[in-house]
Amino acid sequence: MRYYYSAIIRLARFNSTKLSSIKPINQHIYKRAFTTHSIDPLETAEMGKDKVPYQLKTPKGTKDWEGKDMVIRDRIFNTITTVFKRHGGVTIDTPVFELRPILSGKYGEDSKLIYDLSDQGGELCSLRYDLTVPFARWLAMNPSIQSIKRYHIAKVYRRDQPAMTKGRMREFYQCDFDVAGAYDRMVPDAEILRIVCEIFGEQGLGWTGEGRFNIKINHRKVLDGIFEVCGVPKEKIRTISSAVDKLDKSPWEEVKKEMVDEKGLPEEVADRIWEFVQRKGGRDVMDALRQDSRVMANANLVAGLEDMDLLFTYLSAFGVLSKVEFNLSLARGLDYYTGVIFEVVTEGSAPSSTTGQKLQKTAKKEKTAEFDEDRSNDPSVGVGSVAAGGRYDELVGMFSGKAQIPCVGISFGVDRIFSITKARMEASKTASAIRPTEVDVFIMAFGGKGFTGLLTERMQVAKMLWDAGIKAEFAYKQKPKLPAQFKSAEQSGIPFAVILGEDEQAQGKVKIKEMGLPEGHPEKDGVTVDIGDLVGEVRERLRRKFEGVEEVVDGVNGLSTQDAEGKTGE
Repeated sequence: MRYYYSAIIRLARFNSTKLSSIKPINQHIYKRAFTTHSIDPLETAEMGKDKVPYQLKTPKGTKDWEGKDMVIRDRIFNTITTVFKRHGGVTIDTPVFELRPILSGKYGEDSKLIYDLSDQGGELCSLRYDLTVPFARWLAMNPSIQSIKRYHIAKVYRRDQPAMTKGRMREFYQCDFDVAGAYDRMVPDAEILRIVCEIFGEQGLGWTGEGRFNIKINHRKVLDGIFEVCGVPKEKIRTISSAVDKLDKSPWEEVKKEMVDEKGLPEEVADRIWEFVQRKGGRDVMDALRQDSRVMANANLVAGLEDMDLLFTYLSAFGVLSKVEFNLSLARGLDYYTGVIFEVVTEGSAPSSTTGQKLQKTAKKEKTAEFDEDRSNDPSVGVGSVAAGGRYDELVGMFSGKAQIPCVGISFGVDRIFSITKARMEASKTASAIRPTEVDVFIMAFGGKGFTGLLTERMQVAKMLWDAGIKAEFAYKQKPKLPAQFKSAEQSGIPFAVILGEDEQAQGKVKIKEMGLPEGHPEKDGVTVDIGDLVGEVRERLRRKFEGVEEVVDGVNGLSTQDAEGKTGE
């Protein structure tokens, strides 16, 4: 039947067929075919063969970026990049797609989310799922590089369930920082976690204060050792890890059901796992594990605990230990992790485990989400982690077949960070502090009868300001109307106007006006200055204007995410 629809559509498109000319028995099929494709049949039949109609939209899980959203996103990029460079990072770039074998077998159960591309020119390719595997491939192709601190900011692609307003997308940016090379144990790992705290801390995105963000950490050797102690068969360790990793958003009963019913794990083994994975805290978790004779008899667990003990010592030296939680339920389903693993969450980025479980049960009763639908309004879907990573010492060797290059890294989800940041700004009503452009001065002109528009004079003032490094623009019309010039400045959020009048021009003067001053302000109508003093006057006013505003904008991110996210069902 689908092919019959297609034939009817082609008949209408390419032969300009009228609805009336189609046999009555086929008219209902013709109408249904076009209704299914959101196309008006009569309109389409008249379009002719040169115009093929389609719905103008972005693909599911993607979005266009513009205006203030771009300003906010660029500020996030700049903040993250500044921290990366502070720690000695150098940047690289890799293709947006890789040969399919490069990506296959690296992501565990999440491999089903990889976008595969059709054969184009004899090579099977896939869109990159993350930036880590391409980095490992790059290292393997460049054997002369045995150590590097690398950062990479680029888009990645996952065929996941989108939740657009919460930053869960199919095309999204990641900002990665990785340390590759053979170093003393846990030293680069500790610096990675220090980088996390700088980015989300007071001098970074402003997510400061106790409880505003939290780093959950675990160790694959600890987790694998727990599974071994509990009796998980070796071939099931990775798949059981993926199930355990869902405990932050699903109740134990559901996770256990997945282990037992879907993955064939004996129920008593699942119960033993629960004894361990519900533990979280600090050194007390390590101390408790060391009291267990089963733990101390397992080489994996002992080695993992030694690493964690050393890591805690270094984190204390870096002053960030208070932001870390040793959480035995953190599993990170990607197959390439070999050591410490970590995940960053913020208040409001995901419901608490109890709240999240209730929301999920409610959501499942209310509807069943299709794989392709945007789940932004589904209360069971949180923003999730805003950054995650870990140690992957064997990934480079999978490609080179030679000596391994140990690596550890972190990936920041810019779109998730953006969604939280924007929600906070809207909740605090400070979104207006973000300007869609960075232009500081709009150059205007006005006059009476016979007014020429002073276009060349405006150009000369623009040149003067540009030469001084001041961002400025003017209307391109020869004789613009003054109200239209003010409207352009207001719509762009430009804070100052330089106004040229015929009388002032004759005296070698211009007027500087700060936009948005209240009635009765002594400078409401502007201040007249000599043209030779214009640059200095503008600079001083900009300094005074933005000295306080930047503090307000930077402080927005210090708000509790729950103030904002609570309004969106998180």
